[in-house]
Amino acid sequence: MTNTLPEHVRTILFNRVPEITFAFWVIKILSTTTGETFADYLNVDVGLGLTITTWIMGGLLIVSLIAQFATKRYTSGVYWTVVVLISIVGTLITDNLTDVIGLPLSLSTIIFSVLLAVTFGIWFYRERTLSIHTIFTRRREAYYWVAILFTFALGTAAGDLITEGLGLGYLVGVILFASLIGVIVIARFVFQANVVFCFWAAYVLTRPLGASIGDLLSQDPADGGLGIGATVTSVVFLVIIVGLATYLGIKVGRQRRLAAVEAPVAEPVGA
Repeated sequence: MTNTLPEHVRTILFNRVPEITFAFWVIKILSTTTGETFADYLNVDVGLGLTITTWIMGGLLIVSLIAQFATKRYTSGVYWTVVVLISIVGTLITDNLTDVIGLPLSLSTIIFSVLLAVTFGIWFYRERTLSIHTIFTRRREAYYWVAILFTFALGTAAGDLITEGLGLGYLVGVILFASLIGVIVIARFVFQANVVFCFWAAYVLTRPLGASIGDLLSQDPADGGLGIGATVTSVVFLVIIVGLATYLGIKVGRQRRLAAVEAPVAEPVGA
């Protein structure tokens, strides 16, 4: 049984999500940037419109989630595909609420904050932990992905509210959200703040940070951007994501081979 294995071995062999490293955060920020720019590319540059773009990306997300849940443990390519797609869908959900329904960004921010809090509450009530180091079962992983969807939607709403709704601009948004993440890093490593709280707080904030970076790079100078364009920004960041995800996949494979030497591989309980 996996409960008899050392904790680090269990995590390496059976966890369904990646280890939290610097590369993890880089890919996370880049994926949020891609979510912002690629959604704009399909919606505006290609001319699909919000509705068609949402249906297409939503369908691709469902397919990728099915593939993710079909795996027995973390698989780099599948996992990060889900993250990129869920970042796009999270962006589109907020955009639809704002542009189609006319919901104020302030209200969207409140709604997604409540939904995220409720998700965490149910997750903790059922599993007694919010740690991402123990995503050994598909039920825990379901809570994990629901929470991530709401973090992307919340981050989009809060980021757009600050950079566009309040008129602070994209550069100020980048500086502001990067500074807030810096505060969380200090709280964690200097003042030993709760690791689970710090992780999820940083996860939420990387969404508006990535979106602000994406808008800063892709938007026209007249709108406060650098004018690189959504297409170039999306392609460049996707290439970097693929490279880093491949590196992490190779690294995990090496770690699993070493961990398998320490203990025989068994199926995780409740998988």
